[in-house]
This record gives sequence, C-alpha cells and structure tokens, in this order.
Amino acid sequence: MTTIVTGASAGIGRAVAQRLLDAGEEVISLDIQPGDSKARHVHVDLTDPEATREAAVEIARRHAITTVIHNAGVIRPALLPEVKLEDFQALANLHLAAAIILVQAALPAMKQAGYGRVVLVSSRAVLGLPTRTAYSATKAGMLGLARTWALELAPLGVTVNVVAPGPIRTANFHGVIPEGSPQVERVLQAIPLKRLGEVEDVARAVMFFADRAAGFVTGQVLYVCGGTSVGSLTL
Repeated sequence: MTTIVTGASAGIGRAVAQRLLDAGEEVISLDIQPGDSKARHVHVDLTDPEATREAAVEIARRHAITTVIHNAGVIRPALLPEVKLEDFQALANLHLAAAIILVQAALPAMKQAGYGRVVLVSSRAVLGLPTRTAYSATKAGMLGLARTWALELAPLGVTVNVVAPGPIRTANFHGVIPEGSPQVERVLQAIPLKRLGEVEDVARAVMFFADRAAGFVTGQVLYVCGGTSVGSLTL
C-alpha cells in the first residue's frame, strides 16, 4: 500500500512525508521541486491537469495507492481589483482539480482494499482574509470536496477529511510576510496563542486523519491555527 503526498519537498508536506517514512510507509512525493527525504519523487506541475493525470495514472499502474494527502498549495495574494483570472485558474487546478485527479486514480486500489484515507490540506483563510480571493475560494472548495466524498466513499471504507492550517512558519507564509518584518509581530499579536504554528503542528493533525485507526472520522475539518478560526485575524 502506497501513500501519495503532494508538495512533499518542503514545509508541511516534507514533515508529513517524514512521519510516514518513519512509520515504515511507502511514500511517493508529487512536487515540482525535488525533496531531500527518502520518499520517491515524481516531478509534476500540479497546476497542469494533463501532466497531473499522466503522473497519477502511471503511479496507480505501478502502486496500490490507499492514502492521498493533498498538501501542495500556492497563495498568489492580490486585492480584488488586481486579481488575475489566470492565477485563479492555476490555483483551482492545483487545489481542486489535482485532488480530483489523484483520488480518481487511487480509487480502484482503495476499492480493492476496502480501505482508504484522503486528507486535504486547506487553510484557515477559507474563513476570509484580505488579498486571498483566489486562495481562499479554491481552498474553501476543498471543504466541499471532502464533505461530498466522505458521503460517497464511506461505503468503501474510505474516509475523507480536511486539515486547515494557519498561520504556519513556512516559505509560503514568509513569501507574503518576510522574516524580520514588523508585520510578523502584528500577526503574532492577532493569534490567541501568540506564536506562529510549526509544520509539525500540522503534520500531527494530518497523521491523525491518515491513521488506519481513525476509521470513524470522516467529512471533518480540523483547524490548526492557534485559535484564529474563532476570532479575527489581520495579516
């Protein structure tokens, strides 16, 4: 049985892949960048549906995929007047179309095994955040996918859940707010726990949903966000 982790070359995805490897799982990383873990790396641009489909079909031909962890994400921030539809489409391909393609490819093996785990990594930004039109909309779409798939796939023994992180100390975060910027301190003051999350905080949540023992939890969203989902957040 094989686990696919997208975006496993860095950040949250790398932390998740390492935990799976430590547990003795076979892990395939789908990423445009190579990683430094022992996961098998497949180079693919997940914003390209055809390239994603080709990679997914080839992996499914060679491996019995029973777990899909779709973590890869891009922000592309912009206030509404500056939002580019090509950015929105790229994020829709990455966050939503790639999820559909990968789970479709894995379904035959899941059906045969009578078991499967799907974990989608969304974002606290689904609750609203300035400059996140394309990001929030497509990450929010993941919640709809998960709730629908949870109902459809439950008879097969497949659970589908969502982890919604933020703000987490990653390259994505610091790509928007540079390290050392005074804005970092303002963000910290807006987080009830007064710290940024770490990738391991999110990896632990992902591993809970991916665990074979978590078979009675499906269609759920777990916010790993320092409490910002129950208050307001200004970045």
